Amino acid sequence: MRLDKYLKEARIVKRRTIANSLCDSGKVSVGGITKKSSYEVCVGDKISIKYGDAEISHEVVTIPYERKSKKK
Repeated sequence: MRLDKYLKEARIVKRRTIANSLCDSGKVSVGGITKKSSYEVCVGDKISIKYGDAEISHEVVTIPYERKSKKK
């Protein structure tokens, strides 16, 4: 699953566009290395996000399934 999509599905950020802009601005790193939004997340990855003065750390334990629309 893509990094921006994972951040949205894991409810770390509210919208995928916000996750995409965080990745593009270099505020998201995986294992200490800045990654693009297209990076494929794997179980065991350690994700760090910088929000102003704060930094949020998150470890990927499982990859969530894609959400289905209400119609399906």
